[in-house]
Amino acid sequence: MSDFNFLMLHAKLAGFKLVVTANRIGCDDEFSTTLHDRLLAGLDAAIDATRHIMALQRELLSGDDPDGMISCELQGAEEILARRTIVLLDELEIDYDTNEYRVNAGEWHNALAADCDGIEISYPASVSVSDTEIGPLATIIRDIARETGIAISIARVVYD
Repeated sequence: MSDFNFLMLHAKLAGFKLVVTANRIGCDDEFSTTLHDRLLAGLDAAIDATRHIMALQRELLSGDDPDGMISCELQGAEEILARRTIVLLDELEIDYDTNEYRVNAGEWHNALAADCDGIEISYPASVSVSDTEIGPLATIIRDIARETGIAISIARVVYD
């Protein structure tokens, strides 16, 4: 069991959820509303993960883990939370071994193209959205990442 204080993380995430909810009231376009909604969903998932971790810690402290399954599950849950990324727009996955890519967990697409000039591999790119486009949510996102350590991705996939 790690010595990280998940109760404090839970409190920070809940506080940021309140800030994002209050900020959402001022949304004047669909893009901003979508970003807020996706951030709220990501914060909810992170809050649920911290609750699950704290429940496992309580169960482990009760001494009811003779075969080590709870401690193993706890370690896995902590690792998953540490690697969590909240994706607000597009997520691009590229498999360089098969030369395929997919966007937002959709279908895999082949990046190979062949013609009389030879073979070309063309992957789309992930481009960060500017703070100007994000608006006041940009500051909140930076604060969440800094205070909690949870990564937040705000990027668009563009095709060349």
